[in-house]
Amino acid sequence: MVKSPVFSAEEQVKALDAILGKAEITVAANFIKLVAAKRRLFAIADMIRDFNSLNDAHKGVTRAQVTVAEALKPEHVEALRNALTEISGGGNVDLAIKVDPAIIGGLVVQLGSRMVDSSLKTKLNSIRTRMKEAG
Repeated sequence: MVKSPVFSAEEQVKALDAILGKAEITVAANFIKLVAAKRRLFAIADMIRDFNSLNDAHKGVTRAQVTVAEALKPEHVEALRNALTEISGGGNVDLAIKVDPAIIGGLVVQLGSRMVDSSLKTKLNSIRTRMKEAG
């Protein structure tokens, strides 16, 4: 319904009205219906992402995504949060931790637009590449 040109703007608004009427989010629902009426519903995900970025900047929040090989202990999570807070300039850091055993060990940290990959998988791939070049 969102990306199909078969549905008119009026049909999209009617469908959204039925769905959003039960959600009790008046301001957001009105915005989404306006976006549908202007035939820009395909871009709603980008609008939400950009709004969240602006809201985070206003509140002084930096988002960090951390990938680890196995779950971290609470004291390690707190130490990581403190280190990232110091690096980011002292603002709040919203930490999202993802467990991915495929990285074998180490961390992959994305803080804002910066990324540091210190995973064992990446280091092994780097060694493999250098050995192929030498041979």
